[in-house]
Amino acid sequence: MALITRGARRVPTQGTSPQTGQDAATPAPATGNTIARYAAAAARLSLGWIFLWAFIDKTFGLGYATESKNAWIDGGSPTNGFLKFAATGPFKDTYNDIAGATWADWLFMTGLLGIGIALLAGIAMRIATATGALLLILMWSAVLPPENNPFMDDHIVYAILLVLLTALGAGKTLGLGTTWENLPIVKRHPILK
Repeated sequence: MALITRGARRVPTQGTSPQTGQDAATPAPATGNTIARYAAAAARLSLGWIFLWAFIDKTFGLGYATESKNAWIDGGSPTNGFLKFAATGPFKDTYNDIAGATWADWLFMTGLLGIGIALLAGIAMRIATATGALLLILMWSAVLPPENNPFMDDHIVYAILLVLLTALGAGKTLGLGTTWENLPIVKRHPILK
């Protein structure tokens, strides 16, 4: 390892830096953090669109997952089909009992809309994560065991991803998270972050 003297200090020019443990000749890439921030923002926006799209399709029956005759605005129930016919496993009877209940429809649809908007905007990430993860875990529990795995499915992965995105502050990149967190009410009540 060659050393260059700067003032009274000797600076390594190659090998491992004693301060950082990194190769002194190879600085850490400055773009790594930027890439991670934008990837997290892209994941947040993607999940937000998944929730918001589910709300839109179930409301208007656009023919993707919900036929037009089953649209919520035309009197269809957003929870009836899934909870009545797709529920399996140990909680099947419980989910069958609440399928099509007005309170369940409103709670489900309000959740989809609120979570979708919050994730797309990058605001209220803690509340969006808590409610989104709860909704996803409930949907997972309705189809136990999952079709292609003994216990793991996309609902669990999405719930974990929501928690990770909130922990990373993903609402601040390509979102309104920084502005949101500087609002006086959010500063007074950090649960709103």
